[in-house]
Amino acid sequence: MSLYGGAILGLARDTLGVFDRVLNPLLLLGVRLWLAMIFLNHGLDTAMAAPERMFGVDPQVTIEIVAAVLLALGLITRLAAVPIAFLSLIVYFGDRDVTGHVLCALLALALTVHGPGPISLDALLGRGVGRAALPFAQWPDRIIRAFQAVTQPVLQLLLRVWMAGLFWMTGEALINAGDTRWIDYGSLASEAWLAPFTGSTALMGLQLVAAVMLAVGFGTRLAALVLALLTVSVMTGPSGLPEHLLWALILGHLLFAGPGPLSIDRLIDGWLQRNFPEYTGKPAFSLENCPHVVIVGAGFGGLAAARALAKTRVRVTVIDRHNYHLFQPLLYQVATASLSPADIAVPIRGTLREQFNTRVLFGKVTGIDTAAKQVLIGEDRIAYDHLILATGARHAYFGRDDWEPLAPGLKKIDDATHVRQRILLAFERAESVEDPAERARLLTFIVVGAGPTGVELAGAIAELAKQGMEKDFRSIDPASARVILVQAGPRVLPMFPERLSATAQASLEDLGVEVRLNGRVTEMDADGVAIGDERIPSGTILWAAGVRASRAAKWLGCGADRAGRVIVGPDLTVPGHPDIFVVGDTAAMTTPDGQPVPGLAPAAKQSGLYAAKVISARVAGRPDPGPFQYRHMGSLATIGRDSAVADFGWLKLSGQPAWWLWGVVHVLFLLGTRNRLSVMLSWIWSYLSYRRSTRLITGPVEEAEAPRTMPAAAE
Repeated sequence: MSLYGGAILGLARDTLGVFDRVLNPLLLLGVRLWLAMIFLNHGLDTAMAAPERMFGVDPQVTIEIVAAVLLALGLITRLAAVPIAFLSLIVYFGDRDVTGHVLCALLALALTVHGPGPISLDALLGRGVGRAALPFAQWPDRIIRAFQAVTQPVLQLLLRVWMAGLFWMTGEALINAGDTRWIDYGSLASEAWLAPFTGSTALMGLQLVAAVMLAVGFGTRLAALVLALLTVSVMTGPSGLPEHLLWALILGHLLFAGPGPLSIDRLIDGWLQRNFPEYTGKPAFSLENCPHVVIVGAGFGGLAAARALAKTRVRVTVIDRHNYHLFQPLLYQVATASLSPADIAVPIRGTLREQFNTRVLFGKVTGIDTAAKQVLIGEDRIAYDHLILATGARHAYFGRDDWEPLAPGLKKIDDATHVRQRILLAFERAESVEDPAERARLLTFIVVGAGPTGVELAGAIAELAKQGMEKDFRSIDPASARVILVQAGPRVLPMFPERLSATAQASLEDLGVEVRLNGRVTEMDADGVAIGDERIPSGTILWAAGVRASRAAKWLGCGADRAGRVIVGPDLTVPGHPDIFVVGDTAAMTTPDGQPVPGLAPAAKQSGLYAAKVISARVAGRPDPGPFQYRHMGSLATIGRDSAVADFGWLKLSGQPAWWLWGVVHVLFLLGTRNRLSVMLSWIWSYLSYRRSTRLITGPVEEAEAPRTMPAAAE
């Protein structure tokens, strides 16, 4: 099969996978909630109309209410769905139009067979219960599997034939010049049900064709989609009825869950799996003799490049000294006890596990042999055909590296947990100190550098001190803590417009942060800092004033700027080494008009994607995509609760709108559904309760205390 044919089959497989993993769980949740609402309302209405039937006197009312609640929660869902189906078919038969009851029964049967889906208590508890050290704990799972194997084919066939019959009868009657004769299934037909489907003959013909396809199971998902669109158009029209929602739910189930084994689609699917391995997600090409792409660093740039090469005919090796990808923009929230490290980090192997052409190596790169085209990991050597360096950056102390143990920065999880330890220990030690001067020193926090990290860090420390710990201590008032933000330049957030910088400074001052502009730190020791001629005692000093690139330029022996970033060409390659790309914070990139590209996550992602595009083009024999062009997506910085600034060039926001936008953007850019949900829940809890959920002091306490003697100054 051609490369394009394989890509089409792979796209079809990925689309069906999205249906199964994302949309079908949402639909099952909707079905459960809808059925629960119907029967809970009916049970409560019956009980309210006849109070003597409450409190278990009437089994029907009790069953309706209990089953509805269990169904909504997704707890023992299969057992709860059985009485719902029974009541729909037996108790209510003839009570109203039989169609609605049959459809409710079919939906309840679908829940009985397929289960409640991942968004349920059953899914949350089932795995642990099934593996519990209890007698017969594994039996329910075995019984359910056997039950599904027998009933699922029959149920899917029943759903298809029933819905096909409904649409065939409505379409046939309308084509026959409005003849509304039906096969007599009680009160199945009515003018109200037929009227919404009036329209062109072509549309009615499409309805009939889709009904036939649904019945035989050929192109089932397409047919279900067409009929679902027709039903939704009816629901939103003047002739829509509540029963139409049941139609839509069943069609949605067929669309997402598929036709079942008793269908032509299943025969076609089996033939495709046997003849086209890429349809099943297996390799669409052999990795033998493929070019080898080595990516050093799994940050934003490296991971973006690796994922972009998933469909390219290359072997990819990702090397990182950590086994996780870190979302650095939220690292300060780990440092200030808002989030756990696991909330902003995901395993690299888990992220790339679906890419058959990619492997991950855990190790520290010590050099690059450009002549032999090898990456050095200690004594090991990894040969490459194309190399992408995405090794990021570390803190820059402007020639005073002796300050690093005194004023840690934030670039790694270890940095964040160390900073969190120092901040929390400052309050703990202040609680046990009697000397007012020493207590004031311990409760003074100095943040050096007023870029986004410094502003966010200072605001978060001020909020931590003033909100959430007011009743935790007896000898000190945490709100008396002093937070000082030192900036060498004339304003905070210098990369933002002046108006937004002024807004950010005002917000910081409202939180109680002392902003020192045009202030340069000249000396530092364990007891405080000197800003110009002023000495400020402090027990906790944090650094956010600058960064320096990794050792990539020294490995390559190439030109670098003052921050140590590799000077690259327009295609992000190293001059004289067209097979070596440098991306993200490691590269000194410029825009087409000569402006430096900012060290932001979007810039790293764009450069990583661009390097992957160039490699893909070269492997496929296509022309290069032209020089790298950075597209600025905007800048965001949060100051504190309900306060942030956002600059998109054409749109500038501050206050609550920018704060909400900041939160949404950061959640969306996180990797992993679990991380997104965890961060959202943590933020909601903190917002509503004014409490930080991860105020844990971990690691050896001795390491958190800065040395009390000044190290020898660097020469």
